[in-house]
Amino acid sequence: MNYSRMAVFLAVLIVAGAGAAALYNWQAQRMDDSMRQMRMVVRGEASPSMDVGQITDARIARADSEPGLWLAHGRDYSEQRHSPLTQINRRNVGQLSLAWSFDMYATRALEATPIVVDNIMYMTGPWSVVYAVNAATGEEIWSYDPQVPGAWGAKACCDVVNRGVAVYQGAVYVATLDGRLVALNAQTGALIWDVNTIDRERDYTITAAPRVAKGLVFIGNGGAEYGVRGYVSAYDAKSGKLVWRFYTVPGDPSRPFESPAMEMAAKTWKGGEWWKIGGGGTAWHSMVYDPETDSLFVGVGNGSPWTRAIRSPGGGDNLFLSSIVALEPSTGRLKWHYQTTPGDTWDYTATQDIILADMTIDGRERKVLMQAPKNGFFYVLDRTDGELLRAHPYVAVNWASHVDMRTGRPVERPDKEWNQSSESRLVLPGPLGGHNWQAMSFNPDTGLAYIPAIEAPFIYDLDEDFKATGTYKRVAGGWNTGVELGRLLISAESHPGALDPPKGYIKAFDPITGREHWAHEFGTHWNGGTLSTAGGLVFQGNGDGYFNAYDAASGEQLWSVNTYTSIISSPVTYEIDGVQYVAIQVGSGGAALLSEGDRAAPGSARYGNQGILHVFRLNGGGVIARPEERDQSIPVPPVTLEAFGATPERIGRGMEGYMEACAVCHGLAVLGGSALPDLRKMSPQSHRMFKEIVLDGLLAERGMVGFASRFSPEDVDNIYAFILARSWQDYAAQEQAKAAAAQ
Repeated sequence: MNYSRMAVFLAVLIVAGAGAAALYNWQAQRMDDSMRQMRMVVRGEASPSMDVGQITDARIARADSEPGLWLAHGRDYSEQRHSPLTQINRRNVGQLSLAWSFDMYATRALEATPIVVDNIMYMTGPWSVVYAVNAATGEEIWSYDPQVPGAWGAKACCDVVNRGVAVYQGAVYVATLDGRLVALNAQTGALIWDVNTIDRERDYTITAAPRVAKGLVFIGNGGAEYGVRGYVSAYDAKSGKLVWRFYTVPGDPSRPFESPAMEMAAKTWKGGEWWKIGGGGTAWHSMVYDPETDSLFVGVGNGSPWTRAIRSPGGGDNLFLSSIVALEPSTGRLKWHYQTTPGDTWDYTATQDIILADMTIDGRERKVLMQAPKNGFFYVLDRTDGELLRAHPYVAVNWASHVDMRTGRPVERPDKEWNQSSESRLVLPGPLGGHNWQAMSFNPDTGLAYIPAIEAPFIYDLDEDFKATGTYKRVAGGWNTGVELGRLLISAESHPGALDPPKGYIKAFDPITGREHWAHEFGTHWNGGTLSTAGGLVFQGNGDGYFNAYDAASGEQLWSVNTYTSIISSPVTYEIDGVQYVAIQVGSGGAALLSEGDRAAPGSARYGNQGILHVFRLNGGGVIARPEERDQSIPVPPVTLEAFGATPERIGRGMEGYMEACAVCHGLAVLGGSALPDLRKMSPQSHRMFKEIVLDGLLAERGMVGFASRFSPEDVDNIYAFILARSWQDYAAQEQAKAAAAQ
């Protein structure tokens, strides 16, 4: 069996908001633990700072009057990620070089967008740790570790990541992986308040950056695959008191509705017992406040399970899954909604970043919002009422022919629906989407959106047990997608092209015409977000480890630097004392972790995944040193297949169990990467203690919880047999390659 091709294909399983169950790494965890000991942990009660971090609604709304700052997640309330700075431009970008770096002592994914104000940069790293550093020199001012329990990593779909903070009225707000919202003094890092936002008996996580406006802090959550019910909450910025909560999907229909919106939404869910599974609809990433319409726009995620055939077998649109909802920010009352994928059954979240702009469309000035959600269509809506203005495909799409502009609904292809009576379906985009959480940007001068685009198909097939029995029970602590994972290779045999490697691009896309102005394809599908500037530039980092600058109009590559570490975060730019800087975090993970030997993160696979913030300026004078290459060799396994009794039958059963429960953590086909434990390289001690680790949770505080409730000792032996077989197979191939090279 071609395990490498299997790994390339199955890599598309892992999505931000729909992915790994317990991303941990023994060596990486030791690094994280060391970092926690080395970095200062500031605690104790405090008040908001009166000296720094005094960001207000008015300052964010008038961010162009302070062009050197990066005041909010997307720079200002529009979240265009477009800077008016011009010191670095098309003519001189070739002179860009390193100014300083900040070692974040982490080997997990870095996904944060920094906030820059008062010459201080505020950012986060893995495990929701917060840093404040001098934005001109990189000197650390303070750091804060919220002490997320290590075992909570088992609940995280896509690594123990965090996408940043909000700074507001002298406080820094961070949402933690274990579902808390924390307020810190912006000057000292001292704790102001710490509140729980979730039901701690369910598998909720938070990886998003909070948003702030009107004296409130807004936050959602993740965990749809693990069987939770999504919602968005607003907390008082001063006290941490809950002000309102908007649920995105209905709960138990035998109980009172929380709001008129839920009463309306419940009518679109038909049959099934979705509330027992969770329902999903988590708002795990994008939220945007619009002061012009006084609206909070929230992107809503996929259903739990993915397939409507289980959660709502009677059909229906299943509101508000895969929707943009406009809320009244002071009360949480629904103003309007637009559903990008009615009755979503492919994990087509609408949680991707939302951008606000003013545009002339069909001869009329419109206040619009734009989004490129997972489903492959780029949407332009009137943000005053949700009217659909444009919907063009921005990547290859085969699940729908087009979006009907009269009804606003996609025209689906019946042959791409998957249910109890259907065969497996090859669908494009797959669950990675045409665009994931990595930010796109919009340049109002060129009128183009710059999208980190993906083309990655997937085979959808309904869970075999559900097909056989017609019943589905929520798996606590495990995936609840309704997808048949264990037998996907069998399905792949009947779908030509299913095992082709996924592709990744940067695309300059016109939201009005649907025209692609230029594009560059990369060596991997999992790449970073984009930043556009008035200097006529677009910046983006990629999985190969290169940080590039392109001409925004023509797409010509004007500058590139090798960081030697794969990049998935989004860059920012700012100015201090007349000097413009460009900053980016490097360090891959999340959905990139699970692929062919870190195929989605080749830079980190070659040199390691050391998380660092790099900051560049014109004639900065610094150079990124090339690190030593990693030893990627596979040691000789300490146990033979014969000695363990690893028969072909046991290996086959173990492969199915591994693919269903282990591959999403340790690498598909046991092909681990730079930020995951590669089980082909286990130590002799880990081989001996394999059953205690997997069944008893010996390493629970490092994220590897026990699976005794899911697996029997015989199941674990079968999984070990499969791992052992893969280890011997790749060790033999490695030694043969060495022998051939020596001849």
